[in-house]
Amino acid sequence: MAGPGPGNSITLRIDAPSKFSVTSELAAAAAEAGAAVTALDVVESHATSIVVDLTCNTTGEEHADQVRAAIDELDGVTVRLVSDRTFLMHLGGKLEVNPRVPLRNRDDLSRAYTPGVARVCMAIAEDKSKARKLTVKRNTIAVVTDGTAVLGLGDIGPEAALPVMEGKAALFKQFANVDAWPVCLDTKDTEEIIKIVKAIAPVYGGVNLEDIAAPRCFEIEARLREELDIPVFHDDQHGTAIVTLAALRNALKVVGKKIGDVRIVVSGVGAAGNAIIQLLLAEGAHDIVAAGRDGAIHAGGEYTDAHRIEIAETTNPRGFQGSLKDAVVGADVFIGVSAPNVLDEADIAAMADDAIVFAMANPTPEIDPIVASRHAAVVATGRSDFPNQINNVLAFPGFFRGLLDAGVSDITPPMLVAAADAIASRVGEDELNASFIIPSVFDPLVAGAVADAIVRVVEAAAIKE
Repeated sequence: MAGPGPGNSITLRIDAPSKFSVTSELAAAAAEAGAAVTALDVVESHATSIVVDLTCNTTGEEHADQVRAAIDELDGVTVRLVSDRTFLMHLGGKLEVNPRVPLRNRDDLSRAYTPGVARVCMAIAEDKSKARKLTVKRNTIAVVTDGTAVLGLGDIGPEAALPVMEGKAALFKQFANVDAWPVCLDTKDTEEIIKIVKAIAPVYGGVNLEDIAAPRCFEIEARLREELDIPVFHDDQHGTAIVTLAALRNALKVVGKKIGDVRIVVSGVGAAGNAIIQLLLAEGAHDIVAAGRDGAIHAGGEYTDAHRIEIAETTNPRGFQGSLKDAVVGADVFIGVSAPNVLDEADIAAMADDAIVFAMANPTPEIDPIVASRHAAVVATGRSDFPNQINNVLAFPGFFRGLLDAGVSDITPPMLVAAADAIASRVGEDELNASFIIPSVFDPLVAGAVADAIVRVVEAAAIKE
């Protein structure tokens, strides 16, 4: 089980006797209960008592109750209130709308709204392309989901998916100054989703599809790309593939291997796994075995899903048949985008020397990263509490920034590769090591580097034409 983390942070408001040792006693009691104390503040001080706010990370609600009970047991101490800091952050949502122009007087209002706005409306009516310059369309993305494949939570519905989409929109703004808005659809019908997104497209400069279950997500993306004149990007597919390729490039440098020579096992053949496989093949990988719930996908297998059929035809050149555990024996690289705890220590020990393990299932990886590190040379996860966090936030903000800046509607494989190169290059040769193969998600230069890379690809393609 994972240790205490900021996703389960609580603040306890405590009434305690006024004495010199009380704060250290409170911290010790919380630590003894397994909490990671991050702050302790005296918020009120009286003649015989004080009020203390103790903030700590826990492993979950049950653990939080245990911490409260441990502090309550101290002599003269009472826990008045426990606040869940994650829920507090979400009160009222994480987004708001602010005008970009001042509305200070009648003159401002006359230009921003009636009567002046009519002239702008008519200019767009005569030439719809002007909407890209004269409206929010210039810098706004729709983050679209049906709530069927949310994080590690699965099909939880559009309302429950909204906090994730809000977070995604906040990341767009924070890292690339792209305005984004959640669009959570109360339908699972492929045709209806396509119809709705097409209908709302006039407002947006791009569409980021998010957390839509496979295989419907493939058709939705393909159709929207074909039928819209704005870029459509399924982050669970291509964002994950981009950051995976970036991390793998640097990991292979660390172990001194080449992508065309290594044996790669991919666990998970949904949206992310499929996109990773296609991008790795395009980059020169030859020996890839993809494993689903029923084991390795291979030529001759009976598959009804078009994407599994394609994987069977383009991967597994040795014709391997067997389980995931059998597949990783002797493999150089394991890439997991599947389910928690599908591998154990013996499986990693059975891999090739200087093995690379990307256990990216969230929130619980395919194998405990600490256990994997006992045998693998390089270990990465999707989590923020271990080194080498492979996170899509390294890709999608800058990717859309570049698409909007370049004013293009098509997304091409060279763009994906260029984005991966840009991310990988943010780790300098003098910095590269087994615990630092991918830049921090807070590296302020990543989004700009990715955006610049996309613009350069577009410019190069225009020159060739």
